[in-house]
This record gives sequence, structure tokens and C-alpha cells, in this order.
Amino acid sequence: MIPIKSKDEIENMREACKVAASVLAAVRTHVREGISTFELDEIARELIAQAGAVSACYNYRVGKRVFPSHTCISVNEEVVHGIASPKRRLQWGDLVALDVTVVLGGFIGDNACTVAVGEPDEVGARLLKATEEALYAGIRAARGGNRVGDVSQAIQRHVEDRGFAIVREFVGHGVGRQMHEEPQIPNFGRKGSGPKLRAGMTLAIEPMVNAGRHEVEVLSDGWTVVTRDRRPSAHFEHTVLITDGEPEILTVPVPHQLSVA
Repeated sequence: MIPIKSKDEIENMREACKVAASVLAAVRTHVREGISTFELDEIARELIAQAGAVSACYNYRVGKRVFPSHTCISVNEEVVHGIASPKRRLQWGDLVALDVTVVLGGFIGDNACTVAVGEPDEVGARLLKATEEALYAGIRAARGGNRVGDVSQAIQRHVEDRGFAIVREFVGHGVGRQMHEEPQIPNFGRKGSGPKLRAGMTLAIEPMVNAGRHEVEVLSDGWTVVTRDRRPSAHFEHTVLITDGEPEILTVPVPHQLSVA
């Protein structure tokens, strides 16, 4: 069953999403050559605490596996769920996906973006542009009365028309009191298929796009997803509220709310 949020629950979602967005916006300003992914994760940890929230990623469990970082930071061929490490220092031209998910007042705010360290190469620049544009193509299709497949198809068409590949194994999802709620939102699919979207649904729409082939695999750490051909990937995400009119992006940062020394 797909949860429909009440007016009060939507307000709580807005607050959680503002924190997630503000943390993400602040962390991305620290992406630079030479910084480690662990240092970026520590910055996020401090900002999340400063906002009175907690990370939804830290200690997240799947069976016996426990996620050890406060954010997911995935570099180049890493698609999603990258683990922060003091040994992984960013280099010029790297593509860095930052995924920040927080819990505030019992509700989740979830968002992600991919940024380049310095200047990306030509393929990297096109990949970033296509993936971010695909996110907004999906959001435009996320209107009350449409179906999940309309969102999926809008994303897929935008990506494939630009010569890139959609990841199949990982998808968007409903979000609210839990990080993963119904419905699943694939980034590929058929227009007019899937559950109908209704006002009050809150969705994490998140295209994951590969420069090469779509196939991925999970590394031996049990978390980090990489492209099988080791070509770069990009990931963008917003939490979106379905309304009776235009969809509302909830993960919009509040200016000057958070900072680190």
C-alpha cells in the first residue's frame, strides 16, 4: 500500500527535506582536489547533528550488513552506496555522487547530486547534464493522476536519447517515515503502467545513469555498487510531493542555515 501523507505529515516531511537539502548543498561546496571522502562524510555528520537530525544511512542494516558512513559518497565508476574512506582522496576530474538522507521528527529527507572535481572530461560533462535533466524530466511527469510508468519512461527516454544507460537493479521509491516505502520507481518503463500517483504521496525520484553499459555489480564490502565495465556513473535525486497540480520538490535547501568551520 502506498502511504498518503496527512497535512501534518507533509509539513514534517518539508522540515526533514530542508535539512537534507541544506546539508547536501553545504557538503558539495567542500568537494575539491585532495580532500578525502571520509572528511566529506565528517562534514556531513557535523552538519546533520547541528540541524538536530540524524543520518538515515549510518548503521542502516540489511541482514547482517551494517552501513558504516553517515552519507553515501560514490566516485567515478561507483554508482551508489559508496563508503567514505580516509584513503580515498579526490582527484581532478573525478565525478563524486553525494547522497544525503536524514531523519528529523520521525520523517526522512532524501536527496543526491553528482559534482565534478574541477573540470570533468567531455563524457563526464555530458553525463552529469543528461542525468540531472533526466531527474527533472521525471519530476515533471510526477503529477497526480499520472502513473509511475510515466515518470519512468520520461527518465529513460531522456537518458537513452543522449546515448547513456539506465541502471536497472536500483530504483527510486516512496519515502516518508521509512527510507524505502512503496511504490518502487524504476528509471525505465512503459508510459501508463504502474500504480496511479495521488496527491499526498512523497517520492524519492533518482536516476542512476552510466556512461557505458547498464550492468552493475556489488563490491566485496557488500555495499558499494559499481559499473561492471568500470566506466563512470552519475546519480541525482530529489524528494517530491505529489499534488493535484504541479509536483513540489521538497528537498530545497534553506540558505545560510548550516555551516562548518
